Amino acid sequence: MSTAPDVERDLSPAGAEHQRPRRFQLSLGHSLGLVVALIALIVIGAVTGGDRFLSMSNLTTILSQAAVIGVISIGVTFVITAGGIDLSVGSVMGLATVWATTLGTQALANDVHWLLLVLTALAVGTGAGLVNGIIIAYGKVVPFIATLAMLVAARGFAEVISGRQTQIVDVPGFTSAFRRSILGLPVIVWIFILVAIAGWFLLNRTTFGRRTVAVGGNAEAARLAGIKVARHTMYVFALAGLCAGIGAVMMLSRTTAGASTHGYLYELDAIAAVVIGGTLLIGGRGTIVGTVLGVIIFALLSNVFIQNNLDQSMQSLAKGAIIIVAVLLQQRFSREAKRT
Repeated sequence: MSTAPDVERDLSPAGAEHQRPRRFQLSLGHSLGLVVALIALIVIGAVTGGDRFLSMSNLTTILSQAAVIGVISIGVTFVITAGGIDLSVGSVMGLATVWATTLGTQALANDVHWLLLVLTALAVGTGAGLVNGIIIAYGKVVPFIATLAMLVAARGFAEVISGRQTQIVDVPGFTSAFRRSILGLPVIVWIFILVAIAGWFLLNRTTFGRRTVAVGGNAEAARLAGIKVARHTMYVFALAGLCAGIGAVMMLSRTTAGASTHGYLYELDAIAAVVIGGTLLIGGRGTIVGTVLGVIIFALLSNVFIQNNLDQSMQSLAKGAIIIVAVLLQQRFSREAKRT
């Protein structure tokens, strides 16, 4: 029976050792392009906003705004790398915030420990992701349709539970634990950093990550090589749900409230950040570093527009243009990689 490293070796096409340097150059070039875009936005912000933009409080605000969508985007990175799509992460996050702030959950958390509130949000997110994975992997429903259904169902369920009312967090231990700073950075920013590091390690240094890339690159070849594609697909969507649950905890710490409207359209922002970060929409290649840079670029862009009192519509147009350029570059890089 072949071992995990043999699986990846079997999946490598002939001459792959000659292709890897070229792909590495393309990936490095894309990352450098993102860094240049990031620096350009910082310069523009500094020129137009001055000391107000470069103040520590504003930079902290930018990172805090990027943190929640960043964690969700890391989960979406795994899904897209595996050749899928998840449109439900925003709604799942909203459902998790509502479920974790019901009167019963908060009363139990106050009686037992505030961690119960956190565990509830994580369980709801992971459970919803697991349902997505089972429907897609074993029900043979395409990811777009399955997660679209979850998007609608999770949002509707959150509205039923909350009665479309905002639910205030009344667990002192939770608020005191999360609404503080460590080394000058809010706790939610540190959570984003830790999740990003864990996501990078999982994707680039583990069998799970290699199998994710293999499934996204060629699911049939992965199956023939011994990978249980259906089971792995289920795990990947559960991971995306877990990230949505973590995002829910972070959102609760920021707003101290659960609401069915939390996470509205976050799935689109997450997919956009993943795409401009360099993860291929067709699957088979993913980058956590690129996703993090993509999230920060969008957060910086929003902040620059707000600092200069520019119209929200213009911000949306700018985001759309960035996404189109990123997809066009992806297509070009993919063609060049195939020719080498």
